[in-house]
Amino acid sequence: MTDGTFKDDAFKDSVLVVTGGSRGIGAACVRRAAAAGYGRIVINYTRDKAAADQVAAEAGALGAQVLVVQGDMAVEADIARLFAETDARFGPLTHLVNNAGITGLAGPFADADPAEMARVIDLNVTGAIRVAQQAVRRMAKSRGGAGGAIVNISSMAAALGSPGEYVWYAASKGAIDSFTLGLGREVARDGIRVNAVAPGLIATDIHDASGVAGRLERLAPTVPAGRAGTAEEVAQAVLFLLSEAASYTAGAVLKVSGGR
Repeated sequence: MTDGTFKDDAFKDSVLVVTGGSRGIGAACVRRAAAAGYGRIVINYTRDKAAADQVAAEAGALGAQVLVVQGDMAVEADIARLFAETDARFGPLTHLVNNAGITGLAGPFADADPAEMARVIDLNVTGAIRVAQQAVRRMAKSRGGAGGAIVNISSMAAALGSPGEYVWYAASKGAIDSFTLGLGREVARDGIRVNAVAPGLIATDIHDASGVAGRLERLAPTVPAGRAGTAEEVAQAVLFLLSEAASYTAGAVLKVSGGR
């Protein structure tokens, strides 16, 4: 591949689920996984079917079999259906990118809508934990699985706190860091590696969704690397942690932040 990604036959029988796989970091992970030779990929999306189908077409053109499943990862029944459809179509799960998440509208904490903050926690924390639980139940060797790898998507907001913007989002990602550490230690002997990637300032549409115009352009000069990162750069880190190149890595949170 011209982007430095090479297909590996070791991945051809893999079953990878990417939640929030229709855009941003999730979509980049799908494309890079297909380029690396992952044979079966499941793309979860919430609203934008056209975007999910486009990412699926790109992955299919790279040789992957692709299943697209709509579902809100804050809804327990949707999570269960995602994994049931994966089981039925592709068989045993081997890899998970636990990516679905939102920031909510940015603003001072005292003025934040309690319902919106609850939605962030429901998706980013409770939903992510339930998604990981479904994966562990399928991967754990003690339950008849073959092991596997989970990568949770955290954020540098967990370390920076996001004051004046969305401290509740930062708190949700702090929870993911703790969850990654604890679960990584719990299931390592069951053949499951659990790690996380903490992106910094990344050029995706999550900034537009926060309602702060020009946020990316304003903050990019403050990054030690001098620029915002790309979803593809984050995906490279995710694919490393999914791979056997990270075979002795568990419970880690890898910062991909340009030094921020």
